[in-house]
Amino acid sequence: MLVVDGLQAGYGEAQVLHDIHLSVEAGQVVTLLGRNGMGKTTTISTIFGLLPTLAGRVTIDGRDMTRAAPHRVARAGLGLVPEGRQVFPTLDVRENLLATARPGPWTMARVLDLFPRLGERMGHKGSQLSGGEQQMLAIGRALMTNPRLTVLDEATEGLAPLIRDEIWSCLTRLKSQGEAILIVDKNLSALTRVADRHIVIEKGRTVWSGSNAQLLKDPTVVEGYLGV
Repeated sequence: MLVVDGLQAGYGEAQVLHDIHLSVEAGQVVTLLGRNGMGKTTTISTIFGLLPTLAGRVTIDGRDMTRAAPHRVARAGLGLVPEGRQVFPTLDVRENLLATARPGPWTMARVLDLFPRLGERMGHKGSQLSGGEQQMLAIGRALMTNPRLTVLDEATEGLAPLIRDEIWSCLTRLKSQGEAILIVDKNLSALTRVADRHIVIEKGRTVWSGSNAQLLKDPTVVEGYLGV
């Protein structure tokens, strides 16, 4: 579904990504792991056309989308839950969900079934929601685009423990429904309960990739690339 091969990108003259390789197949949950500042958000921004690609290739369903505009990437089937949530602050919950909606199996009713709390806040503006509610709204908004792959950048960052548990429960439910997901998060324990495969990057390069079982069996990966 998504293949990234030899991706290079950066900000101005500062190159951040040097050799990123990753792939996500239909129905898979894949994580993008690495310490802070290693290029995870830059990788996602480049895939979505928010940063220019210096070299390498991004393909979606076999179509070259390397330098496609963000709206073309979205139309190709990628939905983004950005770092910091970025919900529309002056729109209420209903308006946020409808703003990017496209026809498909994900409807307003289905999103509210996944996140009942949003149903209780329908008249509240984005700026009036808690951080956890905003994250639920950001996920719901991405699902309303009816993506074939949902990408979550820092899925539970800054959320209270109970809200984090609720988000992970919802992601587990999405996986059980066959949704393809690419996740960035620091909670390795939670990630290993939901993921099929992991991609580890360091200093803008893919340094390890493998199955969930392989990661759990090889503590040197965690110690060498993910430890503080």
